[in-house]
Amino acid sequence: MPTYGRMPITFERGEGAWLFDDNNNRYLDALAGIAVCNLGHAHPAVHQAICKQSEKLLHTSNLYGIAVQEQLADRLTEKSGMDNVFFCNSGAEANEAAIKLARKYGHGQGIENPAIIVMEKSFHGRTLATLSATGNAKIQQGFAPLVEGFIRVPYNDVSAIEQAILQHSNVVAVLLEPIQGEGGVNIPAADYLNQVRSVCDQHKLLMMLDEIQTGIGRTGKFLAFQHNGIVPDVCTLAKALGNGVPIGACMARGKAAGILTAGNHGSTFGGNPLACSAALAVLATLDTENLVEQAAQKGDAICAAFKQRLGGNAHVIDIRHKGLMIGIELDSPCAELVAAALQHNLLINVTAEKTIRLLPPLIINSQQITQLVETLSTLIEAKGSR
Repeated sequence: MPTYGRMPITFERGEGAWLFDDNNNRYLDALAGIAVCNLGHAHPAVHQAICKQSEKLLHTSNLYGIAVQEQLADRLTEKSGMDNVFFCNSGAEANEAAIKLARKYGHGQGIENPAIIVMEKSFHGRTLATLSATGNAKIQQGFAPLVEGFIRVPYNDVSAIEQAILQHSNVVAVLLEPIQGEGGVNIPAADYLNQVRSVCDQHKLLMMLDEIQTGIGRTGKFLAFQHNGIVPDVCTLAKALGNGVPIGACMARGKAAGILTAGNHGSTFGGNPLACSAALAVLATLDTENLVEQAAQKGDAICAAFKQRLGGNAHVIDIRHKGLMIGIELDSPCAELVAAALQHNLLINVTAEKTIRLLPPLIINSQQITQLVETLSTLIEAKGSR
């Protein structure tokens, strides 16, 4: 089905931060498969884990114990401060689990029609419930009737959350991204998540964080909420957890941890041995190669270089980042820069029409950083001169 506006290129292999097309031309990947390949392409540890597990067992279903799944759950809860995990195959599925969990929590409180507060400009997936939770009317168009039970408020506005709670007695949870990726790399005030945590505690609501894009080291912490010294009740993961092998996770803590029980939810493929082995290799590599701390340092270096080069450019509205999640906002739509960058052997993305989104792999090196900054800055300057 023609569901993708694909670029006119096909890649055959990858090596670290490089991708090679079918003519063996080399491209610097500053998108990492949309924040998926945090370890870059063809990472030896992931390759070895997949090969080793494929020789033994790929799938049994969740009707039986899966030792490697239990090992992954132990590692994730240890690194996150959460209590337990439901495994699935994607970010949308992880958010579906979170939405179901919140609704069951509400019914347990005697609330007949539980509602979840969500944010403007958010993105939570393209299944019907996650599409309904998403704050983007454009991608919702044509799919009505949407799923009910979502109350939308502006992002980075705690008073709007409090007002919505006062106006709606059926609110059971707040669902948001620590940083909005698809919405334009929108980074909230430093204490925003702390304030949301406080409001949720005050009103006995579940604080649910969508860390599908921000998680697994992307922002310079293993999970973005760790910058704030808080822990949510529910946290969803996917994307970089398997470095390209599909896997999602919905983690819960405290009062949220015991809500979903046998028969409430499930997944045929979720948490299968192959996906969990890949994820364990990812987590081990993050630690042994110190990549999370490096993400913070490299993000600072990239942003400083862009600000030095483009700081005086009148067409650049803002350059913002948290670790290796970087947004360069221009004063006009700039989707054409994606194709222009491709012509210069660089892979980037534009989101929210005017924001260049960079999500390079955590293993990007200093030479590649220099190439990224030089190539993209030149393209931005050329656009401004037209």
